[in-house]
Amino acid sequence: MLDLRHLRSLAAIADTGKLTTAAERVHLTQSALSHQIRALEDHHGLTLFERTREGLRFTPAGERLLALARTVLNEVDAAERDLQRLKGQTGGELRIALECHTCFDWLMPVMHTFRQRWPEVEVDLVAGFHADPLALLKEGKADLVIGSKPRAMRPWSVQPLFRFEILAVVANDHPLRHKRSLSARDFADETLITYPVPEQRIDLIREVLQPAGVAPDRRTAELTVAIVQLVASRRGVAALPSWGLQSYLQHDYVQAVRIGPKGLWSELHAVCPKALANRPYMQDMAQIIRTECAQLPGIEWLA
Repeated sequence: MLDLRHLRSLAAIADTGKLTTAAERVHLTQSALSHQIRALEDHHGLTLFERTREGLRFTPAGERLLALARTVLNEVDAAERDLQRLKGQTGGELRIALECHTCFDWLMPVMHTFRQRWPEVEVDLVAGFHADPLALLKEGKADLVIGSKPRAMRPWSVQPLFRFEILAVVANDHPLRHKRSLSARDFADETLITYPVPEQRIDLIREVLQPAGVAPDRRTAELTVAIVQLVASRRGVAALPSWGLQSYLQHDYVQAVRIGPKGLWSELHAVCPKALANRPYMQDMAQIIRTECAQLPGIEWLA
C-alpha cells in the first residue's frame, strides 16, 4: 500500500503546510491528493493530520510516516545522483547570480548542502549588483539566476521556489511603528534606504509607491546590516524580506510593519538557460533551496 508517491506527498505537505500547494508540487489535483491521504488513513486505521488555526498538523502516526519519507527519499535521491555519476553527468560549473541580495542570508546552508551532494561541480557566486541579471545568462557570465520571474519565458527554464513577504523597517521610536499596516502616503516624507539597484527592481517602489504617485528621497547601501543600521539611526526607512529581519527584530534593533492590509509579496524563481536545465545538479539545486529554506519565516511555497 505504501509507496514512493505517498512518501513524496507527505513530504510536500510537510514542506508547504497546505494541501493545495502540496498537490501542485507533486502534480496532482487537491482532490486526488486528499483521496490519496484518505486511502492511507483507511488502510492503516489512523489519522495522519489534524486541522488547526495554524494549518495542518501531523499526528503521531503522520509524524512516523513523515520520518520514513525523509529517510527513504533522501536515499532515493542519493541513489539517483550515484547513477548520474556512473553516467559521467556530475561535473561542471555553476555560477550563481542573485537578484535579491537578502538571499545571501540563506544561501550559505544551500551551497554547503549542494557541495556535499555534488562535489564535482565548481560553484561560484557572480559578485556585485547587476542592473539586469538575466543579461549575465545571455552573455554566458552566469549559469543560474535566483530572482523574480522573467517576463520573456521562451529562452529560459524557470523553476518556481517560493513567495515571501516584504516588510517595512522603521526605527524603534519611529511614529509609524504602531500602525497595523503602511500605505504609500506613509512613505511620502521619508528617506527610503535600498540596495543600489534600479527602481523598477524594488517591489515597494514598483508595486506601491509609483502607482500612488509617491516618490520619496532615496539612499542606498550595499549590505543588509548597513541598511538596518541606517534605519535604526533614524536616517530613513526600508523594505526588506521578512526572513532577513528576524535576528534584528529579536534583538529589538528595529521594528517591522506590514505594507498594505494584505502585505507586499514577491516571488523567487530559479532561472537558467534551457540548454542547462536538464543537468542533474541544476535540477537538484532548486530542490535543495526548497529543503533548506523550509523554515524561513514569512514564505509561501510556489508549485
